[in-house]
Amino acid sequence: MHTDVVRQGRLDGVRDADIEEFLSSMKADREIAHADLLVDIAHLLMLVRCEILSADQAGSLMKYLLALFEDGISEEAFDNRFEDIHAGIESFLIKEAGIEIGGRLHVGRSRNDEVATCLRIRTREILLDQIDSLIQFREILVQQALKNVHTIMPGFTHLQHAQPTTLAHHFLAYEEMFSRDCERLSGAFARTNLSPLGSAAFASTGYPIDREYTARMLGFDGLSYNTMDAVASRDFATESLAADTILMTHISRFCEELVIWSSAFVKFVDLDDRYCSTSSIMPQKKNPDVAEIMRSRAGTILGTFVSAVTILKGLPLSYNRDLQDLTPHLLRGITDISRDIRLLSGMIQSAVFHQDRMWQEAERGFSTATDLADHLVRKYGLPFRTAHNIIGRTIRNGTVNLAGIDEASRELTTKTISELGLTDQEISLILNVSESVNARNRPGGPAPSAILVAITKRKEQIQKDNLMIQEQKNRIKDAILELLDSAKRLVNE
Repeated sequence: MHTDVVRQGRLDGVRDADIEEFLSSMKADREIAHADLLVDIAHLLMLVRCEILSADQAGSLMKYLLALFEDGISEEAFDNRFEDIHAGIESFLIKEAGIEIGGRLHVGRSRNDEVATCLRIRTREILLDQIDSLIQFREILVQQALKNVHTIMPGFTHLQHAQPTTLAHHFLAYEEMFSRDCERLSGAFARTNLSPLGSAAFASTGYPIDREYTARMLGFDGLSYNTMDAVASRDFATESLAADTILMTHISRFCEELVIWSSAFVKFVDLDDRYCSTSSIMPQKKNPDVAEIMRSRAGTILGTFVSAVTILKGLPLSYNRDLQDLTPHLLRGITDISRDIRLLSGMIQSAVFHQDRMWQEAERGFSTATDLADHLVRKYGLPFRTAHNIIGRTIRNGTVNLAGIDEASRELTTKTISELGLTDQEISLILNVSESVNARNRPGGPAPSAILVAITKRKEQIQKDNLMIQEQKNRIKDAILELLDSAKRLVNE
């Protein structure tokens, strides 16, 4: 049985199981155990490089670290009596290698900078995966937009028929939302990918360490410079949670529309059976359960963000044990979002959109009334508010034709519109939903010509984002490979 090597010097007495469980971070530490081994390996290489440990001492210890990295960490290291995985691994190494070798690993560092570094490594991995998944989802949205450039549908405000648009326009609206999410996650990644290692408890160390070396070997872009801030801050965690909260809010809005669109009242889309469930009692039911649960996930992520911020808000500098309780909220909040994005991608890619039904609804609800008001302004010189009131009164009276417009204009002005030259043929042409959509060809509009330009721009942005993320992933991968190669060379020397 391994003992807790951290506790046995200053403290005495045996803790009961409740105290051990209360203080332990082992449940969350399983998520960062792999990162902890990388940190140990980098720190040990640095100690040799700076001549703080001899190559012989470090090589003997590195052999055990590489074995843990390749074969897996012993389950005993996760026992609650160690408080955290960092003490568990160190206790394991001392038992296996002896105190003369295993007891040298912790020179020049603290658990404070160690855990902060591990959390940043794990968080950056998750953020990169999220960005990668989001880029693939955006590609699917652009593909769907390209398929539906001419798919006319009603646009809504207040869930009321507003103006005709296209399904492509709708997809691109979400793609731009998710593009901004990529930017936010990339910003969070940049501020996460800075190394606290070497900050020790908070006041650095008297040993002649090389912080830049360990940062480079672990694939960080630089240092979290001030050593007090490095161990005490968790804004990289709250920023990641904030960005993911916004992302999941966008996903929730999209899923809300899928729920509405798939209903028997609307019938705009059929979701693939894989993403639906049926009732335990009503055999006719096909329920959009994946979309519904994904809506609820936005609330879950928001809860973790609020919890994390609340834990931080009253903490003085520097390190406080409260920070341990933030870690589960961080990991619970960000870990499953890549899976959610992949599920949504599959749901959209496999969905069947009913173009005829969308067209049918686009012609309802007087959705081209604004075009008719605009026509009275452009061709016949009416003030817009007058034209707006005339068309509004016409719709209230229930008949949108020349006679109805004349009746409304007599109620509101001294002249009828037919006296100005308006004809029923003009009205019919102006109210045509295709004409309405095609006229909206300014940048970002729903006209096919504008949509095709937008698709080209979105493809270029996605390609740029994808190149950036792949370069970053490859750079970190290469750094870790170099780290492990250096560790193996040390063992074999």
